[in-house]
Amino acid sequence: MDVILLERISKLGQMGETVKVRDGFARNYLLPLGKALRSNEANKKRFESERATLEARNLERKSEAQTVADALEGKSFIVVRSAGETGQMYGSVAARDVVDILAAEGFNIGRNQVHLNTPIKAIGLHEVELQLHAEVEIKIELNVARSAEEAERQKKGETLTSVDAIYGVDEDALRPEDFFDPEADGNAEDDE
Repeated sequence: MDVILLERISKLGQMGETVKVRDGFARNYLLPLGKALRSNEANKKRFESERATLEARNLERKSEAQTVADALEGKSFIVVRSAGETGQMYGSVAARDVVDILAAEGFNIGRNQVHLNTPIKAIGLHEVELQLHAEVEIKIELNVARSAEEAERQKKGETLTSVDAIYGVDEDALRPEDFFDPEADGNAEDDE
């Protein structure tokens, strides 16, 4: 089906272009959301008459998205989840969770703006892409850890997927004097 795009859609085309898309994509996504019109003479005339308002609305949305992107630039968000000793989480962090985390910080982002191919299922530092507008993309960092304390350690570059990293190493327990007597000469028969 041929459609006239009413806004820029990444990997498809610019505003005003007539593109050929699959029927289901047009009927289920582009047309109901008002992102495109069926390509015919009446709709071409309608688009040309509304072009100035559409461009103004697009520019306004882009500037709003850029403001949010500037506020999010370089931010890192801590996500506390329970996980096993190997770093494998018992649950996952999905796009819905990213939206909730950003909402708690005062950012109004839609779930469809979070580009997370697969849910995050392991602790560590993860980069998440946000598509705030067709022309405005930004990456934020999620620091997924078992606690806020571990998140700080991860931020410094420490890997928290070993038992020693989780529980800490007791340096006093590792002294050789605790295991061997330095005065013993090695002959057990002499001690009798």
